[in-house]
Amino acid sequence: MKAHPTWLTAGGALALVGLALALPQARAQRDLFVMEPDTAQAELDRATRESRLAEQRAARFAEAAEASTQAAERTAQEAAALAARIQQAEAEIAAARARFSIAQSAREALAARLAQRREPLVRLTGALQTSARRPLALAALQPGSLEDLVHVRAVLETAVPEIRRRTASLRAEIEQGRKLERRASRAIGALEQSERNLEQRRADLAALETRQRLAGREARRNAVREEERALALAEEARDLDGLIDRLDEAAALRRELAALAGPVPRPASLVRGTRAPASEPAEPAASPSPAATGPPRDFRLPVQGRTIAGFGERRESGLASTGITLVPAPGAQVVAPAGGRIAFAGPYRGFGRIVIIEHDGGWTSLVTGLARADVPVGARVIAGSPLGTAENEDPAITVELRREGEPVNPLEHLN
Repeated sequence: MKAHPTWLTAGGALALVGLALALPQARAQRDLFVMEPDTAQAELDRATRESRLAEQRAARFAEAAEASTQAAERTAQEAAALAARIQQAEAEIAAARARFSIAQSAREALAARLAQRREPLVRLTGALQTSARRPLALAALQPGSLEDLVHVRAVLETAVPEIRRRTASLRAEIEQGRKLERRASRAIGALEQSERNLEQRRADLAALETRQRLAGREARRNAVREEERALALAEEARDLDGLIDRLDEAAALRRELAALAGPVPRPASLVRGTRAPASEPAEPAASPSPAATGPPRDFRLPVQGRTIAGFGERRESGLASTGITLVPAPGAQVVAPAGGRIAFAGPYRGFGRIVIIEHDGGWTSLVTGLARADVPVGARVIAGSPLGTAENEDPAITVELRREGEPVNPLEHLN
């Protein structure tokens, strides 16, 4: 009697189990962290959303640059578009890592299930193959009768449909393993492409910033004096709140000076040597109201990342947080949360490099934890203008929004 071909199919299923348990690991050798499935899914959702929003911002900035007729404004819009493209690439990298993590977690769970089912399949396949290969003449020499052997072979014949049914689910799971491997491979490919995009966009932004510096040498000389004054204020301030208060006072003084009327021309009668007729005294120029207006337009978070401290949460010091702290990717692009004037940009004790931006109407934003600040004091920025980058090790960026010096929740004013 010939061996039933389905017995060999069972052996083939065993070989496929071994293949599934040893899916290629070469692509997993990259520095990729496998997250918990729920964490990875949340990260994928966040990164996908941020990538879409960054792409929309980049398109708006690019359109504004095309429509601009002034060189300075066009350059600012181009820089903001490049910064948005960088943030888009960063989000795509995070999404690819999350997809890879999800595929790897599913693959590991599949391998564990197959390992549990491997032992009984090994025993069954071994018995079937031994029986199938035993010559009938040799069986006649064994104790018992040929009738017993016929009975055994008949039982095995009836077992074949059950074997086929049970190994069908195994074959389906093995095919699922192949799909998971292909999914992980696609995620790695997307990750590599996003990394190339990121490097190219960073190089484009660096070239644009170099052109800006060369074009603004005279403005840069004037900015040096402003930076020196800001650094002097930082040395005098007792803490970060004190620095912001001093900068607010300086900003209020600038607004008052800007609101003063220009020089009053001499009356024509005095020029001719005659006395001017009596007239009503001129009303003094109205002083600017100190009350803050609405929040800055298009306010956004300066960096993409996971929130680790919300507004009002208790910090290790026991004090309530006055801003939002995010963990971005190492070296992530940081942008201006809203348009305004750079009041301070540089290192400040205990906070890394910080940037303070004055907005219209008595509003101020503060960004801390930068590894590099690329904006000069006194420069005007638009929402989305590149400010610098996050640290490469243990990055954490904090953003605060203040109304007349009082911290408010930035999340309540996001657009």
